[in-house]
Amino acid sequence: MYLQHCPRWRRAGLSALALVLASSLVGAQTQVKPPKNKYTPEQDVELGRQAAAEVRQQYPVISNDQIADYLAQLGNRLVEASPAELNHPVFEYSFTPVNLKDINAFALPGGPMFVNRGMFEAASTEGEVAGVMAHELAHVLLRHGTANATKAQNPWLQIGALGGAIAGAIVGGAAGSVIANGSQFGLGTLLLKYSREYEKQADLLGAQIMARAGYDPRDLARMFETIERQSKGGGPQWLSSHPNPGNRTAYIAQEAAQLEIVNPNTDATGFERTKQQFASLPRAKSMAEVANAGSGGGRGGPVSVGTVGDPVPPPSARHREVRGGQVFRASVPDNWQALSSNNSLRYVPENAYGQWRGQPVWTHGVEFGIARAGSRDLREATNALLDGLARGNPDLRLAGDQRSVRLSQRTAIGTPLVNRTSMGTTERIDLYTTFLADGNLFYYLTIAPDDEFPRYQSTFQRIGQSIRITDQ
Repeated sequence: MYLQHCPRWRRAGLSALALVLASSLVGAQTQVKPPKNKYTPEQDVELGRQAAAEVRQQYPVISNDQIADYLAQLGNRLVEASPAELNHPVFEYSFTPVNLKDINAFALPGGPMFVNRGMFEAASTEGEVAGVMAHELAHVLLRHGTANATKAQNPWLQIGALGGAIAGAIVGGAAGSVIANGSQFGLGTLLLKYSREYEKQADLLGAQIMARAGYDPRDLARMFETIERQSKGGGPQWLSSHPNPGNRTAYIAQEAAQLEIVNPNTDATGFERTKQQFASLPRAKSMAEVANAGSGGGRGGPVSVGTVGDPVPPPSARHREVRGGQVFRASVPDNWQALSSNNSLRYVPENAYGQWRGQPVWTHGVEFGIARAGSRDLREATNALLDGLARGNPDLRLAGDQRSVRLSQRTAIGTPLVNRTSMGTTERIDLYTTFLADGNLFYYLTIAPDDEFPRYQSTFQRIGQSIRITDQ
């Protein structure tokens, strides 16, 4: 009101003063720069999109509209307060509540965020929930997941746009690894198990986002203190993938002292109503319960893709390109799902992978993999791989002579095989092997029931012809 009666020159002077003060405020905050990253924001989005789809399949997502709307409003408020230079236009933000009692929240590359009911129930204010969400958002903005992949030494872990079965591992901790298909590949751990350096970056940037969104950054420190206290009774999983950099409360408080809270948020009614909505829901599950359900009742088996024994849909005529890090790229039917393991990547159709009478079964699809080669002779290295496969499949037999073929412009060997399955059927397997530049063995394997193999042969040939080994 006062400015309306000031001369124009005085208004301009006050505006200039405001700009100076604002710039000094920005200059006072800690400058947080994204780490080195060889991947593109588009690759973050693709990876996050595939992983989020798996999370929604395996986790008890809450369908309550009021909770979902509240979480989306809170998340969008934080996104709007994010630094423009870090907020890539391709990012696809979503904020999904999950009916799990563990204190946890995680955000996938490119924007999908999941918040456990347990996080809300442990928080005493909206600012504490906003603080954890701002911290997770900071990991997305700084692209810490693919920065982790950039640092990985194993080329198979150089994920690029590689999708995979990561839903179990993304939260870290023992329970998470149980439902990652029994996998040691660790794609989820690679993406979302952060270093202390990255944690501190997310704390500081999260605090800055909070202040611009109208929240006291000290609420973030208070929530961390709550998580630390509860960890002494068994450990919220959040800590397993978000290690404490040390002096967390102190440096967040120091950062908060340099920040101005813009348009402070004082309306707590939405937070209280949402907590009441959570209380009205069915009992929250634990991660251990989800792990048992995903692993076939705790037997350690793989997560199913559909229901084994039900009809398997034919392969789509539409193919999509997939990448195995720096090792290879290929095209596969777009209705096949990716499953990763220690040194391999499978693509399987619906109802083709899972448990059958307590035994793991894989009936249709393809596998790309790497095996250590003990010989520089391709035939000897291939036969050593076959010996290893036979140890786990005692009914595996040769179905014809090995032959010389070409795979991605390289000399390769094709080996036809048959196997008797635990379902009492016969399956046809074709194995193709060639050397990588580092001397390890790359293989491409196809599998289908013997009586269905002719219907899949053209698809398998198309995939094989699309393979481009890129290790050099």
